[in-house]
Amino acid sequence: MLEIDMEFRKGILFVRFIGELTKNTVDIVKKEVMDTLEEYGIGNVVFNISELKKIDHSGIEIMKENSKLISEQKGRALLCGVHNLSMKRKLKQQQVFRYMDETSDELTALSIIHI
Repeated sequence: MLEIDMEFRKGILFVRFIGELTKNTVDIVKKEVMDTLEEYGIGNVVFNISELKKIDHSGIEIMKENSKLISEQKGRALLCGVHNLSMKRKLKQQQVFRYMDETSDELTALSIIHI
């Protein structure tokens, strides 16, 4: 099960994932997040995974796809809330941080994007 909470504030889309981002839930991300990015031409996005319980290869790939889409729109993607060490290791192994920068929280991400 995956819940997605999205909030558009100060020119940035904050996307909060709650639950599991796996092969069973990536279609929700495609439908809700990617469609929103394309429809509104949003360039800057902060993905908050602090309440994500599980992520698999498919979940990581959809994060990369979103980041590429953002990059094509000359925007910036940040990832925050990576508190789980095994999840962080998995994200590093799959080279997620090649596509987006990591920050501790949404407030820090907001200041980084608006520099």
